[in-house]
Formats: sequence, C-alpha cells, structure tokens
Amino acid sequence: MTYEEIMQKLEELGSEQTKKIYNNHGVKEPYFGVKIGDLKKLVKYVKKDHELALKLYASGNHDAMYLAGLSVNPKIISKEILQEWAKKAYWYMAAEYTVAQVAAESDYALELAREWMKSEEEMIAVCGWSTYANYLSITPDEKLDIAEISTMLNQVKSKIHEERNRVRYVMNGFVISVGTYVTELKEEAKQVAESIGKVHVDVGNTACKVPLASDYIKKVEEKNRIGMKRKTCIC
Repeated sequence: MTYEEIMQKLEELGSEQTKKIYNNHGVKEPYFGVKIGDLKKLVKYVKKDHELALKLYASGNHDAMYLAGLSVNPKIISKEILQEWAKKAYWYMAAEYTVAQVAAESDYALELAREWMKSEEEMIAVCGWSTYANYLSITPDEKLDIAEISTMLNQVKSKIHEERNRVRYVMNGFVISVGTYVTELKEEAKQVAESIGKVHVDVGNTACKVPLASDYIKKVEEKNRIGMKRKTCIC
C-alpha cells in the first residue's frame, strides 16, 4: 500500500469514541482515533517498506506515527532518525512506547538512552528511561552493565519524587524492569521499590494507575518468571 492508501485506511478505521479516549490522554491533532489492535493489522502492509514507515512517522499524525513504530526495522534505522523521532514525541504514548521500543532494539539503545535521560525536556527524558527499561527486557544479563544499572537504581531512589510528571512514571517502570528482568539486581530493585513506595503521577482525565513497583515485582517472583527475557519489546 502507498502512503496515501495507508492514511486513507487509517481514517476509515478511526472513530470518535477512540479519539475522545486519546484526547483524554493528551494526544493532539491530527489523528483519527484508531485502536492499537487495528493498527497492528496494517503492519504487514508497511513492514517491508522502511521509507514508508519513516514517512508515516514524519506525518505528525498520531495513528500513523504509532503504526510506524510497529513497522519500522529497528536494525537499520539511523541514530539521527531516532533523535528526530524523540524530538517529535510530544506526548507520553509516542515517547514511552513508539520511540523507546524502537530505540531499545536498535544498535544505539544505550547511547541514546544515556543521552536522552539527561535532557531537560520532559518527553525526551521519558524516551531515555523507557528505552533503557525496554532494553533490559530483551538483553541477556551478561551483556548488561550491572554497575551502571545499580547506579541508576540509586538515582531513582533519591530523585524520583522530585522529577517531572511522566519521568516519575518511567523511573518507576525502570525499577520494575530491573526487578523482573535482571536476576542479579532483583533484591536491590525490591529494596528500591520499597523505599520509593507509591509514585504519584498526574494521568489526567483517565482511569490509568501507576503500578506499585514492589507489588509488581513480587507477583512476577511468585510466578517464578524473574529473569525471563522477551523476544521483542515492540508492541
């Protein structure tokens, strides 16, 4: 399918009800309001066309941007394009999911995560923490920088409640990711989770809740799934 055909299909799949839900979460026009499940059905028409995926993200249309993230090849995307994507990720869904998940599977995961986490721009910092958390979920422990991750846990412990709104959310997610995916640091993550307790995030006019990191890690531990990696973090 061509770019024009994909955009037309997205418009057909959109609904006012879904638009209202996205609006409550902070999306801005243009967007059609397409459910994630319906976006996934279009991946097969985009996945083999890298340039088409890039064009969809560049459109600025949320639905097209999310579809681009599901379809693009993270192994051939350039660092420069990922940096552009991060700058255009104006709300949390694009930053925490689309950009972070693709970046985590790219060859620049750690380089960009470290760069973005230091940003004074909230959504770029969000990209950074979420990229690192996703990277942990797909990378064997022997390839991880355990000392760096431990340092980051301490940073979360001391800074999370002073951080910007969505940065607090992804920092909490980082603790969960360490506790569930990095066996060597499970106990340390559990201690940090207990220390930070409930993390307050303004989720707007939505029913979303911030998971309690200690409870989340405990549930994964009870299922004996600590350290079980994912094949992909793009979803």
